Amino acid sequence: MDAAVIIAGAGPAGLMLAGELRLAGVDVIVLERLAERTGESRGLGFTARTMEVFDQRGLLPRFGDIETSALGHFGGIPLDFGLLDGAWKAAKTVPQSVTEVRLEEWAADLGADIRRGHELLSLREDGDEVEVEVRGPEGPRTLRAAYLVGCDGGRSTVRKAAGFDFPGTEATLEMFLADVKGLDLEPRMIGEKLPGGMVMVAKLPGGITRIIAGEYGTTPRLRPTPPAYEEVAAVWKRLTGGDITHGEPVWLSAFGDAARQASEYRRGRVLLAGDSAHIHLPAGGQGMNTSIQDSVNLGWKLAAVINGWAGHGLLDSYHSERHPVGERLLMNTRAQGLLLLSGPEVQPVREVLAELVAFEEVDRHLAGMVSGLEITYDVGTGTNPLLGKRMPHLELVGEHTKSSSTELLHTGRGVLLDLADNPWLRERAAPWLACVDIVTAQPHAVSEDSALHGTSAVLIRPDGHVAWAAPGSCHDLPMALTRWFGTPRAGRFF
Repeated sequence: MDAAVIIAGAGPAGLMLAGELRLAGVDVIVLERLAERTGESRGLGFTARTMEVFDQRGLLPRFGDIETSALGHFGGIPLDFGLLDGAWKAAKTVPQSVTEVRLEEWAADLGADIRRGHELLSLREDGDEVEVEVRGPEGPRTLRAAYLVGCDGGRSTVRKAAGFDFPGTEATLEMFLADVKGLDLEPRMIGEKLPGGMVMVAKLPGGITRIIAGEYGTTPRLRPTPPAYEEVAAVWKRLTGGDITHGEPVWLSAFGDAARQASEYRRGRVLLAGDSAHIHLPAGGQGMNTSIQDSVNLGWKLAAVINGWAGHGLLDSYHSERHPVGERLLMNTRAQGLLLLSGPEVQPVREVLAELVAFEEVDRHLAGMVSGLEITYDVGTGTNPLLGKRMPHLELVGEHTKSSSTELLHTGRGVLLDLADNPWLRERAAPWLACVDIVTAQPHAVSEDSALHGTSAVLIRPDGHVAWAAPGSCHDLPMALTRWFGTPRAGRFF
């Protein structure tokens, strides 16, 4: 075989997955149809959960100074994300083009083989491997791998060639996105509803202004090329009365509100992640972020199977955990689309929701949904409030060093965090040392209202979610370790 895993697509999902696999020592080839990066940025910024994920891998310093904000919205209704319990706020102005550069640098530093100008044409699963036909600069060739992952976008070749169903709804409207130089417009970060439609304005680095504009009642069109800037400026004029014709367009795009999700994320040795698995209205900046988190959930599981210490049951949990997240993503973006892009007939709903958001519990619920901080996986029953949730950032003091729960995840391995210096606990976990780090440390400070208050130990999966906690988990520690990290036999994992 040419590699253990072939990834189609060098967008954020594909590059994140490549890095995750390389952390576990898995050989990976990334095939990207485009010979060069386009510099286009459909995605903009990071949700709070993606900030945590990047921090878990030590990636945030690669992005330099990041502007963050606790302000957000749900369908244009303001939310206070500061009510959420998290170490990070959302990043607002990091273009997707920058994200792709930083993730590609990281994956390449780890040894990923990234091949630009290589287009996947077809695939065939054959027993213990997947065979793909590829057209590259030197002509067509065949590559083979144990697994193939489609991260090749909403029009995924992998999804179509492998026969995945992609049910959902067609677009009902059309909107324009334009990155423009030479404009001096007031920011409208959560959008503004106007009599004829909706507009949004954001300031990007390099003197670029991003505008989004959509008119009510527009008919979506299949466009072989991007819209002309004159068309975008005309819509802006009709909606706002303002003139932006003097601007210099950098990038233009049209998009709709189609909502589709693959009915399964895995078919044998072919898997889907990111936009290949789900498309939706880009409301709340969730698309790229959910795609990155798909890859973080998948990477360590796929590596575990390839490296031989876990069976396919662990790989099946990728679909069972992430498909519901995708369903919820489509649900909330469709709801936001109705609030943002419908006419005056929806105004009473907006007003009622705005009243409800004034209650902190409602604000916290919606903010948790959009930020990704609410995500909880089924890791077994129990009373400990951390079970299945993301591990909160916790400053730690060891015998000789200081660290944090976040820093412990930089290697992409599992972590058993012993907060009570319990030698019996460490002895029971010792057979899993090949894939789990056992760390004894004391929390620097834990408030009485923290979910960590009273917790003496936690088992943290490589994706940062808590798989077991004491006290309060109905599973004992070896049972949890076996479920997520395989059965140790004679010092090896099968």
